Amino acid sequence: MKMTINVPRELAALEKMPPSELRAKYRELFGEESRSGNRQWLFRRCAWRLQSLAEGGLPERALRRAKELARDVDVRLRPPAEPGRPPAQCPGGVTRTVRSPLSRCRDSRLPVPGTVLTRMYKGHLYQVEMLDNGIFYDGEVYQSLSAVAHAITGGHWNGFLFFGLTDPNKEQA
Repeated sequence: MKMTINVPRELAALEKMPPSELRAKYRELFGEESRSGNRQWLFRRCAWRLQSLAEGGLPERALRRAKELARDVDVRLRPPAEPGRPPAQCPGGVTRTVRSPLSRCRDSRLPVPGTVLTRMYKGHLYQVEMLDNGIFYDGEVYQSLSAVAHAITGGHWNGFLFFGLTDPNKEQA
């Protein structure tokens, strides 16, 4: 169903609305309350809906196919509360956490690949980058944070403590 909407004018009006007005606009456009009060999310959803109403949305054939697919799949709307915790049981739905093949051999305490850790030690700033297959420091790839800490200090260190990834006062269980 195509409607006559001045999309640029409507989008300009949306940009000036506070979250309370965007929630009201969302209710008007979608016929239900918003799950979110986030201004940016509300703006994007309302803008998308206005544009789809103006342009006519999806063709009927695509809508039919989407409904067929939706009947066959139970999609989770929110991820589990904690990454390490198993997901809640959903009848007929997804019940396991999806991990990359590399995550099986990777320590879950390590930051994600691409993270740069910095540490000031004896007046020098040291930076290491987390990779999929190790830790990059000073032109070499090390297999553990402890190995990097040893290369920096010349002594034996727990790598997590050296880079501040654990609380040194926390009691071990």
